[in-house]
Amino acid sequence: MSEGTAPKEHFAGVFSLQKTIKIGAGATSRRVAQSSFFFVSENEEGQLIMQALGPLGLPVGTKTPITREDLLKSYLPEPGMYQQTVLPKMREVQVSVARGEKFRKRGETFTAEFEFNKALALDEENVRANFGIGLCYLSRGEKQKADEVFRRVVSIEAAYEPEHKHLFNEFGINLRKSGMHEQALEYYQKGLSISPNDEHLRYNAARAAFEKGDHEAAAAHLGKALEINPGFDEARTFLEHLKKKGLA
Repeated sequence: MSEGTAPKEHFAGVFSLQKTIKIGAGATSRRVAQSSFFFVSENEEGQLIMQALGPLGLPVGTKTPITREDLLKSYLPEPGMYQQTVLPKMREVQVSVARGEKFRKRGETFTAEFEFNKALALDEENVRANFGIGLCYLSRGEKQKADEVFRRVVSIEAAYEPEHKHLFNEFGINLRKSGMHEQALEYYQKGLSISPNDEHLRYNAARAAFEKGDHEAAAAHLGKALEINPGFDEARTFLEHLKKKGLA
């Protein structure tokens, strides 16, 4: 970016879809208007992504691409709802998550957990808050609580998006280091179902399988990692070690 050039601002807003539905039957039937509300934002590639607004006024559920043409043709802008309800709540969640991450990095895991829970009270599928609270539990050795978070995280598709990759890896590594090998493997398998050509996911899965004692699976993951990236030295060294020990 050249000096003096402002960063690009990505579009975001709330839109509504108006539908007329029939209620009742026969002479007592009537038609009523029904509105559904959606949060629409622009990603780094300039694509518009739509999510439904939940009862708390925050985006929830599946992210669906939509063209500008379809958006303007079928949906009505709701700038007041965005400015007065959605944006303040999104900022509230962001502030709590940022504070939680700051406290977690300082080792103040109980204070961090409090902040992450504030965010989750508004947005239970917030990826950063879920990862953060899971990492707090793992750092304190609270495996049962960490497993509950793990079950929640694996069901959130957004957890595997590139922007969360560093948190994804940190959580998986900590699952493995905590001896939760089954969970770590399931976690990486979910990631591989979405990004099968990620050699680092393969390598991490291999480490989890190895520590679980499944050397055959470890070797298979390493072989796949090297097919994807023949120059992956750590994977090659690991696989050669397995072969020397007669484990692959």
